[in-house]
Amino acid sequence: MKHIKRNSIILFLITFLVLILVLKDNFASTLSVFGRMDFFFIALAFGLYFLYIFFQALVNYLRVHQKEKFRLKDAVEHAMITQFFNGITPFSSGGQPMEIYMLREHGIRTTRATNIIMQNFIVYQLALVIFGIFAVCYNAATGILQNNALLKNLIVLGFAINTIVAIFLLFLALSKKFTHFVMRIVIHISSKLKFVKDKEAAKAKWEERLTDFHQYTKEISKRKKFFVGGILLNLLALACYYAIPFVLTYSLHDFTSLTLINSLVASAYVLIIGAFVPIPGATGGIEYGFLQMFANFLPTSELNAIMIVWRFITYYFGMIIGAIMFNIHQGGHKKNENRHVYG
Repeated sequence: MKHIKRNSIILFLITFLVLILVLKDNFASTLSVFGRMDFFFIALAFGLYFLYIFFQALVNYLRVHQKEKFRLKDAVEHAMITQFFNGITPFSSGGQPMEIYMLREHGIRTTRATNIIMQNFIVYQLALVIFGIFAVCYNAATGILQNNALLKNLIVLGFAINTIVAIFLLFLALSKKFTHFVMRIVIHISSKLKFVKDKEAAKAKWEERLTDFHQYTKEISKRKKFFVGGILLNLLALACYYAIPFVLTYSLHDFTSLTLINSLVASAYVLIIGAFVPIPGATGGIEYGFLQMFANFLPTSELNAIMIVWRFITYYFGMIIGAIMFNIHQGGHKKNENRHVYG
């Protein structure tokens, strides 16, 4: 929360720099492309983005609502606010803590809220890896994307990071011994760095929390359909997200340059590349990856225009709506607190 303004300013400056680099050689021709875009297909691209949000919200809703008073409307609101906090923090690290905070407002215990968010993140990471495997295999079989050594290394590194994160989280959720091992290492390092004053008290406190955490985690083995369903819903969400460049190409009445399958594969690669860019929104890396991947299918001026619109829809638009909803949410929460105090 303290770094929102600072991160927003940094993000604005980086975005401005990226736009200068993208448009410096094709400014006039890119502007002319914007004028040719069909609004119907742009609206359809926004619709795909909302479907992406909806499917992610549905995963959270199905995971929570059976035991707590949690409406689908609440899940969608959480998903949009999460877009804002993911967007302004490096590695999208701010979204999950915010989701836990919002679930606590619904009366859900911290350990249960943490477990819910971790399980949601696990199924999302697994969906990301599955889509990544499909993209790598499809490209290996068809060779639709250019053989660029730098891009190849970035893709391998990004894919490895996503896979390692997914495996690590699975171990963390399912293996009590592994979780306690990680906890002891973290507390030991924190103690050495003077972040933790009483090492034994910290261990006792976290032992209790982890016991509760793993009690909730047992639900994974009991509710396999929800786990598999969560992966499938996230695959649908990613498919909607990855199809947006395809729809935007149609907005130029270009129905031949880019196929849906090529859009899905190239977009999956772009998201893989962005996995390790340590800047809010992976700004710079995402744009570079998009331009390099889709350069295989589109001329420069059209590609620049589509990239700018795509980036606005999939990143800045979500952040703007998320920020507005967060302010409305906070305002409503403060009113409820005042009623409780003065009622």
